[in-house]
Amino acid sequence: MKGNTKEIYLAGGCFWGTEHYFKQIKGVVFTEVGYANGITEHPTYEQVCTDTTRFVETVRIVYDPTMIDLRFLLKMYFKAIDPISVNKQAHDVGTQYRTGIYYTDDADLSVIEAVWQEEQLKYKEPLAVEKQPLVNFYKAEKYHQDYLEKNPDGYCHLPTALFEFARNANISPTITNTTNN
Repeated sequence: MKGNTKEIYLAGGCFWGTEHYFKQIKGVVFTEVGYANGITEHPTYEQVCTDTTRFVETVRIVYDPTMIDLRFLLKMYFKAIDPISVNKQAHDVGTQYRTGIYYTDDADLSVIEAVWQEEQLKYKEPLAVEKQPLVNFYKAEKYHQDYLEKNPDGYCHLPTALFEFARNANISPTITNTTNN
């Protein structure tokens, strides 16, 4: 995507629910699910599920920074994950379900670190959320894209109340840019 958009890659367990959650947020202009930071080229879902590729199910989120900022998106992200769970979110278990924040712009790291530290204060255990530059991302198979829109009764590890929460999270037309705070 070009123009006045930014992107961030977030892993929060099964990418079906994570993608659907972020699609509800006003200011998110595009999402796609795929596999990030692994060691093979063009992995398939079946390969990723073997726990041998090091890939993580990830959502590419393209957003309009005039409507929402990275800090807001990361705060929303932490509301949808169990940040101390290692290689597991809800009933989904395996390295492909670990949590992570993968960035493409080094300027985003200070915001990521600040939000990560704020969230760490809420827990006695260390956060299990990776914070890394995006090394690679391969778009998942077509049937995974917009899965819950195509299959409204499909499996989702997230409570459905989170989708309503996301739809109402930024009901004002603009969000104050807090990335410099």
